Amino acid sequence: MELLLIRRAQKGDTDAFVTLIERNKKSLYKIAKSYLKNEEDIADVIQDTILSAYEHIKELRKTAYFRTWITRILINHCNDLRKQQKRFIPGALDENQVASEAADDRAFCELLEELSEETRPIFLLYYGAGFRVKEIARILDINENTVKSKLQRGREKLKQLFVKEAVR
Repeated sequence: MELLLIRRAQKGDTDAFVTLIERNKKSLYKIAKSYLKNEEDIADVIQDTILSAYEHIKELRKTAYFRTWITRILINHCNDLRKQQKRFIPGALDENQVASEAADDRAFCELLEELSEETRPIFLLYYGAGFRVKEIARILDINENTVKSKLQRGREKLKQLFVKEAVR
């Protein structure tokens, strides 16, 4: 079904493109939020991502990689904004944002805060957005083994934190 929507969007079907964006907007938001603190910045990069994707969807060679492709566009826009502002704090959340999140999302965001800046996007893509290791490597332009090792180290760190908390 999604592949059909992508093909239709590539042929200029705006409704198909809108449907694709609707299906992926929550994932795009979570990823942008892991990179940027400010809600306005998040909205801006998502808007820029949608516009870029719409303008370049015909260039997408493998329709099966739509999610990977649009996520890469989003991350590029996040990184561009970070460079412009020189004030990047990945995954940082203020108390108002945390209060507005659902309990599961809040717990996940708190876990992300315990991880290094390099590991947060990997965890978010893997656990938050459901991407596979191979896709994450492609999105972040890093080696698959690097993704695997960062996931493993991150899990170990979180495990140690849970054990530490349980002892208290």
